Amino acid sequence: ESRPPLGQVSELAEQLEERLFHRYGLHNRSIQERLRALGEVLERVEEVQAELRRICCTVEAAYQELCL
Repeated sequence: ESRPPLGQVSELAEQLEERLFHRYGLHNRSIQERLRALGEVLERVEEVQAELRRICCTVEAAYQELCL
């Protein structure tokens, strides 16, 4: 049974490690970008919720005035 030289195995392991770090870096950046976008969307949702609360309060006040 022939085995590859230890240096060749070490070199292959190093190449694999570099590829994994590269892939991890790409995925990590992608996840960070998506989280940043999600944060922006959540801020907009909060703004819309606040606006809807103001509208509901206005409609409720108008309704109460009409009923009195």
